[in-house]
Amino acid sequence: MFHTGSRYAGAGTYQVTRPDGSVVLATRLPVPAALPVTGWHRRTEGERLDLLAAHYLGDPTAAWMLGLANDAMVLDALAVRELVAMPRRV
Repeated sequence: MFHTGSRYAGAGTYQVTRPDGSVVLATRLPVPAALPVTGWHRRTEGERLDLLAAHYLGDPTAAWMLGLANDAMVLDALAVRELVAMPRRV
């Protein structure tokens, strides 16, 4: 259901019964763990996080890892930071 690099790949699923009686499958939310920081990147205006993830982590879809390394619940919070911590490539 999720690609192998997704944070949801091994999260598991469970069933939920909706008010109308239908049953749907839901994905468990993974417990975020702090990622070790290997360095810092000074952002320039308009620099996109997917491009940073592609450059430093080898995967543009791994931008969510930047959020974990910077203790940011929402990636948009990194837009105001001049320095962004870069996690170790997995």
